[in-house]
Amino acid sequence: MAGMEIDTVENLQRKQSTYQSLDETFVIQNETYRGQQYSQIYFARLHMMRTLLYSLVTHWKPHVPVCTVLGLEEGKECIIVGTLYKHMKLKPCILDEYSKERSAVPLVKHHNFMHPDDHLVLEDESGRVKLGGTVLSPSVYVTGVVVALHGKETGAGDFMVLDVLEAGLAPQIEPQLKSREDKYVVFISGVSAGSSSSNPLQFQLLVDHITGHLGDEKEQGIAAEIVHVVIAGNSVEIPLGLLNGQNLASKDQSRLSEPVQELDILLTQIAAGVPVDIMPGSNDPANFSLPQQPLNRWLFPGSRAYNTFRSCTNPHCFELDGVRILGTSGQNIDDLKKYSEGSDGLEFMERTLKWRHLAPTTPNTLGCYPFTDRDPFLIESCPHVYFVGNQDKYGTRILKGSEGQLVRLISIPKFCNTGMVVVLNLRNLECHTLSFETQFSS
Repeated sequence: MAGMEIDTVENLQRKQSTYQSLDETFVIQNETYRGQQYSQIYFARLHMMRTLLYSLVTHWKPHVPVCTVLGLEEGKECIIVGTLYKHMKLKPCILDEYSKERSAVPLVKHHNFMHPDDHLVLEDESGRVKLGGTVLSPSVYVTGVVVALHGKETGAGDFMVLDVLEAGLAPQIEPQLKSREDKYVVFISGVSAGSSSSNPLQFQLLVDHITGHLGDEKEQGIAAEIVHVVIAGNSVEIPLGLLNGQNLASKDQSRLSEPVQELDILLTQIAAGVPVDIMPGSNDPANFSLPQQPLNRWLFPGSRAYNTFRSCTNPHCFELDGVRILGTSGQNIDDLKKYSEGSDGLEFMERTLKWRHLAPTTPNTLGCYPFTDRDPFLIESCPHVYFVGNQDKYGTRILKGSEGQLVRLISIPKFCNTGMVVVLNLRNLECHTLSFETQFSS
């Protein structure tokens, strides 16, 4: 009708950002498993880290000689560089299940295996030596960390540690914070589609917010500033009762695929409007060992039709508008919580950056691929943002390095339990949370 009012509100245009994937180091392509042992990844780690620590030792204690474990002399001060091994009294051992004699070992809570009698050992290619003193706390360090130690051998054959040198934060490229406008990245974790704790309506509210179908013009304007979405693991939960190694009936096969189908429907809506990266987690249909390879794109028939949908590795590294972002789905930090102590998840995250290793407990207590000539988890370039998914609660802080490095640490809570996502502003690396909640009246 001629007299009908025409809506003249401008169509909002979503902001864009330049994206570069840096996952090559985590992709397993030409690797061949020939029964190799895990010692080779430890040798590769020690070789790379020792070269680095030797260069730092010259500025740390230039007048103290450097020697190997085999070259230690009683009472003579020196510096040794090697890999830490933590002897843990309560560490689970598969052989204990088959031992004939059951010892009266106290029951341990599954979340931590620390004991007052734990002690540290340092080893290199020449040998190993038990560490003494109070400088190096067994509660802080884990097996697999490479350090330089200043001390001297005692009459008992131990190495009395007087000082410790960690690698510290890696060099950091200057963040290209050219943009003077707000651009946001949304981090989601632990959606757990198909689980009893999952609320599909809650996730749909999030999808509607991201795609601009929720709220007034102001809310839609904020949604238009979202340039990227990262889903950090545990997106689905497959019913464990179905995974028993037996052939599945047709009805059970459909139950097995329902969580993935539900997730695909929601991801398709996001990918239609904004680039989305999905990482595998411990509960997802992906390989168990780190680095986890991208989820098969054929699991997502709707989402894969969009070039904005990317299935990525875990760990995942990428750059958005020159800001380097590195993160995992949480297995590395969860494992550190079992075998060391810290005030919160952010403290464990700090340690991995200072040790320059994303997952130091691989392959000792955390599964990883048996690489022969490299360790892909070494951090050679310090990120500007470091996130970890599937944590119990939200947390964030800025970590400052000795050479001016600044890293935004983000602990992403499980969405299925909290209804929370984390939003990062690429302009200034500030972040906040968004909470989604649904209520039903009886």
